[in-house]
Amino acid sequence: MTTSSGKQSVAGRLTVQGWFMLVLALMVILVIIGTAIGAQQLSKTNRVADRMVDGVQPATAETYRLQGALLNQETGIRGYAIGGDDQFLAPYSEGVQDEARAAARIRELLADRPRPLADLDAVERAAAEWRTGYAEPLITVVQARGPAAVDKLAAARGMATFDNLRALFATQNIDLAAEVDRDQAELTSTRTVRDAVLAGLVIAFLFASVALTILVRKLVARPLDYLEAASRRVADGDFEHHITARGPADLATVAEAVEGMRRRVVAELESSRVQEAVLAAQTAELDAQTAELRRSNAELEQFAYVASHDLQEPLRKVAAFCQLLEKRYAPQLDERAIQYIDYAVDGAKRMQVLINDLLTFSRVGRVIDGNMPIGLDQPLDKAMTNLSVAAEDTQLRLERPDELPKITGDPTLLTMLWQNLIGNAIKFRAPDRSPAVRIACVADGDTGGWLFSVADNGIGIPPEFAEKVFVIFQRLHSREEYTGTGIGLALCKKIVEHHGGKIWLDTEYTEGTRFWFTLHSPVLPADTSALGETSKPVEATTSGETSLPSHAG
Repeated sequence: MTTSSGKQSVAGRLTVQGWFMLVLALMVILVIIGTAIGAQQLSKTNRVADRMVDGVQPATAETYRLQGALLNQETGIRGYAIGGDDQFLAPYSEGVQDEARAAARIRELLADRPRPLADLDAVERAAAEWRTGYAEPLITVVQARGPAAVDKLAAARGMATFDNLRALFATQNIDLAAEVDRDQAELTSTRTVRDAVLAGLVIAFLFASVALTILVRKLVARPLDYLEAASRRVADGDFEHHITARGPADLATVAEAVEGMRRRVVAELESSRVQEAVLAAQTAELDAQTAELRRSNAELEQFAYVASHDLQEPLRKVAAFCQLLEKRYAPQLDERAIQYIDYAVDGAKRMQVLINDLLTFSRVGRVIDGNMPIGLDQPLDKAMTNLSVAAEDTQLRLERPDELPKITGDPTLLTMLWQNLIGNAIKFRAPDRSPAVRIACVADGDTGGWLFSVADNGIGIPPEFAEKVFVIFQRLHSREEYTGTGIGLALCKKIVEHHGGKIWLDTEYTEGTRFWFTLHSPVLPADTSALGETSKPVEATTSGETSLPSHAG
């Protein structure tokens, strides 16, 4: 595209793809800058908060523990001076030990705060003077001559010394409170700056998005709309309408090509060659798009696998190193630390299960073994083989029709459907009886397919959760009560819908849980009169290994 002066315009220097790549690059730059600034502010805020939570606040608690230990020493000495009973020395001895531990912890927590450390030194010196100048001599006198030998004047001096220690307590508390106030003020200031920066980033991003949208609209969308309108006008029969090249380079090229085509149509209306060429070009473009779509789907599937593996590797590393940490440093860790490590390992393992289940859910309807005519007895038998161990342990009793119909479907997905429904019945069984599952099937005259029901005698599902149970990762029970990721029924719903049917919970069924679902298929068995009417009890299969993961509830 050129201007009236013959020079190329700004919009004509890039193609449509070039403009979109430029806009995308600008957006990525904004995101990177915003992320860097936001991360810096968040890191600063976290540092201040951690310093407060992990430093001065625990130190305050240890200070109260230190002061309490000294008060216990004073109380024990006073009681021993009055009664002479050795049991009064227990608070004194314990107080000395608690004082030492608390002082060591305070020094560790306040290593970079000279004022509180100076207060601690003063308290420890005063406490040591009180013990050497009063408490220990008093213990010696009482042990040698009894409580009556205690000098009242010495006792008064000891009380005065301890009153000085109490004054040091007050100074220590005031200085610690000042440290807390200083950290709180710094944290408030940091949070204010952080919020302002983040708000500014959001506003800047919004303004940039609007500006870029307007730019793309003006430089790309409008020329494209003009080209579309002009092309439609010519296509409607106005062959005298001239099409001007506007916008990006490739749109200008297309406009010029359309204009050339218009001229040829005007010159050769009697010939159908131009029309055939256009049709051939369109067909080739559609074929290319179809091939590109197939390639894109294959790449997406490969990406899903790679993403799932790459996501699981850090989780495995977290779990492994947490276990190594527990194994190597177990003698140095308390029970709370070991419990935290167990929580981390358990969380990593549960995240791996969630990733695998989510990958399975996303693959339904995209990556399948292929639809084929199959009798539903085969996937049901395979599902029971997969569930054989759980079925045997719980003494599952299964009632099923003598013959299930044939449909056109994917065997693997149908096996997963049966396995999840029956697996849920086993998992959510009533505690006072063995699970029993009854499968029924009738022809669905309204849709030309089949209507199935799977009923059990378990704990049931309240009617208000009839829709929630089919939502992915929605659970009605805690993980401590029942294991699982909450994806089983969502997977069943997706499998049924993939086969042209629907699934729902029977809210009027009160003896347990009953699900209804439909499957459509042009392939019907010769005799459909007895399906769903005659059921035979079948004991659960006890052989075979589980070959599919159980996604039940």
